[in-house]
Amino acid sequence: MNAPVPMLNTTKMLADVSQAWDGDLVQQISDYIEIPAKSPAFDPNWEKSGFLELVIQRAATWIAAQKVPGLTTEIIRLPGRTPVLFFEVAATRAHTPGSQTVLMYGHLDKQPEFDGWRAGLGPWTPKYIDGKLYGRGSADDGYATYAAITAIQALKAQHTEHPRIVGVIETCEESGSPDLLPYIEALRPRLGDIGLVICLDSGAGNYDQLWLTTSLRGMAAGVLKVEILTEGIHSGDASGLVPSSFRIMRHVLDRLEDSETGRLLPKSFHCEIPADRMIQARATAAILGEEIYKRFPWAHHDCGGSSLVAIPTTLDPCEALVRRTWMPTLSVTGAEGFPALKDAGNVLRPYTAFKLSLRLPPLIDAAAAVAELKTLLEDNAPYQAKVTFQSESASSGWNAPAIAPWFEHALNQASQAHFQAPVGHIGQGGTIPLMNLLSQGFPKAQMMVCGVLGPKSNAHGPNEFLHVGYAKRLTAAVGQIIAQMP
Repeated sequence: MNAPVPMLNTTKMLADVSQAWDGDLVQQISDYIEIPAKSPAFDPNWEKSGFLELVIQRAATWIAAQKVPGLTTEIIRLPGRTPVLFFEVAATRAHTPGSQTVLMYGHLDKQPEFDGWRAGLGPWTPKYIDGKLYGRGSADDGYATYAAITAIQALKAQHTEHPRIVGVIETCEESGSPDLLPYIEALRPRLGDIGLVICLDSGAGNYDQLWLTTSLRGMAAGVLKVEILTEGIHSGDASGLVPSSFRIMRHVLDRLEDSETGRLLPKSFHCEIPADRMIQARATAAILGEEIYKRFPWAHHDCGGSSLVAIPTTLDPCEALVRRTWMPTLSVTGAEGFPALKDAGNVLRPYTAFKLSLRLPPLIDAAAAVAELKTLLEDNAPYQAKVTFQSESASSGWNAPAIAPWFEHALNQASQAHFQAPVGHIGQGGTIPLMNLLSQGFPKAQMMVCGVLGPKSNAHGPNEFLHVGYAKRLTAAVGQIIAQMP
């Protein structure tokens, strides 16, 4: 049994946090869901539409209304950049040499709508059903600002001593955080010596324990375009002589990916997996088992009287974890040059364009990967077609620093106190550009990268939901760990 946390009643902590969620936060996040505050990559006219401005103004107003003792907040704007919300809470401990600061991070911009929402649900229509709050941005991660302040307020309610705390809430994370570095540089004199970073924009292996993210994949995204004609022509007149732009596209992508296995062919896109990450992967696989892949909404169909369900690339739980966290993977996330099915006549199309999303292992440099990718795809084009790859964003991945004894102890205490289970360690397949930046800027800081994106929460896709019960316990755990920072 872990020792009690000095000067903190953990039962009261969870009760206070739960009351705040039930009495206020669910409604605040429901109001947030209704606003289509899409990230600039998906709303080039974001400044004119005003939705990002609206959500950040509402968040700032709500924070001010909480009247947290010692807290100040402001919206910071750099010319031509999306706005950032910055808050600061003075330390209640006596200042001593070497005193460090906690940095809390979240974002308020959202992914676009996507289709496939279940009947009665929608991206901008909040619905609270069976403890889950459905709607775009609820879990990724509009809740973060509200949870962070609620955790701090719960510490204040018990007069628990805590270190200095600052918060950075951005509005372009879903676009790859292109505006974040200028803000971090502008705020650096005010950030202080960061000893702990709490990033509330990650995932959870299940809803039964606290999860610490140990690694994040990088990403390289861009548009690959193949042009063979200047205009569409009758397929009966030209097919067989004029090569299909789609077939050329397939040929070019075969240089990058083995279509049978999905393995990326360039050796430089792979890296050796650290031994400690493999140990953690095996431990996590033992906890989650088949749920690692069963949590996805697999397609199913009838075939010869039997019901078949689509299967993953591997049925081994440990291998499944490794493939989604440490292996490079190609996804085609969009296409252009195709008419809608109802409008598709017998025409040989002049071009095919694919939006490529390349997930990179945590230790691979994204800029180098993009340069190699461009050369690989463009050089020696079949039939002398015009093949271009236009990079749109690139971010290197992240591997967490060695965990300090105090932090490991605090994580386990918080997980036991609020989940009655030990902390879990898991790599994530997504990308949070901020983490590399902060690891480089604050190399001695501990990194608490966590979040509510558990099984079926489906960020970016249809039916995204926030598991409110888990969010309550995570909020309480965050507050407890802040109190335990030495």
